[in-house]
Amino acid sequence: MMEIYDVETARRTILRRVPLNWMEVPPAIAERTQALFGLGVTPSQAVAQILLTVQQEGDAALLRWSALLDKNSSPTLRLPTKALKTAYASLPEALRQVMSKAADRIRAFHKLQPLPSWETYTLGGRLGQRMAPIERVGVYVPGGTAPLPSSLLMSVIPAQVAGVPRVAVCTPPNPHPGILAAAHLCGVEEVYQVGGAQAIAALAFGTQSIPRVDKIVGAGNLFVTLAKQQVYGLVGLDGLAGPTETLVIADRTAHPAWVAADLLAQAEHDGMASAILLTPDRTLAEAVQAEVARQIENLSRAEIISQSLAARSGIVLTPDLSTAAELGSEFAPEHLCLAVADPDALAGRIRHAGGLFLGENSFEVLGDYIAGPSHVMPTGGSARFASPLNALDFVKITSLIALDDASSRALSPLAAEFASMEGLTAHAAAARQRAGESDV
Repeated sequence: MMEIYDVETARRTILRRVPLNWMEVPPAIAERTQALFGLGVTPSQAVAQILLTVQQEGDAALLRWSALLDKNSSPTLRLPTKALKTAYASLPEALRQVMSKAADRIRAFHKLQPLPSWETYTLGGRLGQRMAPIERVGVYVPGGTAPLPSSLLMSVIPAQVAGVPRVAVCTPPNPHPGILAAAHLCGVEEVYQVGGAQAIAALAFGTQSIPRVDKIVGAGNLFVTLAKQQVYGLVGLDGLAGPTETLVIADRTAHPAWVAADLLAQAEHDGMASAILLTPDRTLAEAVQAEVARQIENLSRAEIISQSLAARSGIVLTPDLSTAAELGSEFAPEHLCLAVADPDALAGRIRHAGGLFLGENSFEVLGDYIAGPSHVMPTGGSARFASPLNALDFVKITSLIALDDASSRALSPLAAEFASMEGLTAHAAAARQRAGESDV
């Protein structure tokens, strides 16, 4: 049962943001961590231990952690390309067509994103920016109770559009055939069956079998996210993905069964997911509440959904749609869905969201699979400053500075004055020499 909250109570509970490290670890995860790593060891400390051993021992540590954490005794880390091709061929033709259609739409969408290098001669000489693809990217693809081939497509294809020449995929051992099929469809040849924090360590540090990468993208569980956090700086990241979240704003025109279905779809990801409805209409709120209770009975992941609904989900009654939009922007969710009569009008009031889904025809599940934009989106309120994964995540910018002689001479005394104010006399001297003011 989804609870119905007033605005103030919701702000103190389900709409309250806390840093990732402050989130309460589910008891099952805490207990398993301590059983494997020792009494009192936190997930963050366990991850640090994994990272250190992989850095020091390479493949040997990967295989040891894989056996301990994933119960996998296979010595094979890199999967042969033949296995990817076989997995693709094993899928039903209808599913291959669906996957191909999704890949085509994702690629077409990201090809429309401009990635221009540019130069100008208007500032004295030549100045500009040069766009270049990152050389090597690592993509993490979750493979737990819900393997996600869609995440491979959503992460690999934008990198390919940006021109990244080498993409390596890591996914937990004995990967689902759909993940391997998606890799084959994208033309990815480097697929390693290693998961968790040890996969992030391998991509960040490199091992005998897995070359290090320049950037790691893709969501994972708590241990994957903590590992990404701890290697940041050594490699680039797309972001730190917390539990997934959907916020729906609905009015009396919304279909209660559809709204309920969208909330349940989000809640089934994991017990820490957030599925939140904001509405000024109590009749709709109660109808959605009843639909959630009815529909959950027929779903295979009902236990996970129940955990999510009890922990971080709910329905919030707002005075009006304007208040709902304000609350939605404050929460800055990964997905924000507008199930209202005039979604375009309300969209103008939304300042922060990873993905904005306008109208009930544009529901979040379409974004998960086949609409076109990447479904890797900012979570935890980071939509206030971060963006969904896109082609720009896979390029880097180099500034070009080629001033002409006259501009250099004119600007050098100004640079010298600035440097002197900062007490950097060597900087000032270098500038004065160019200006002909000193022979030092």
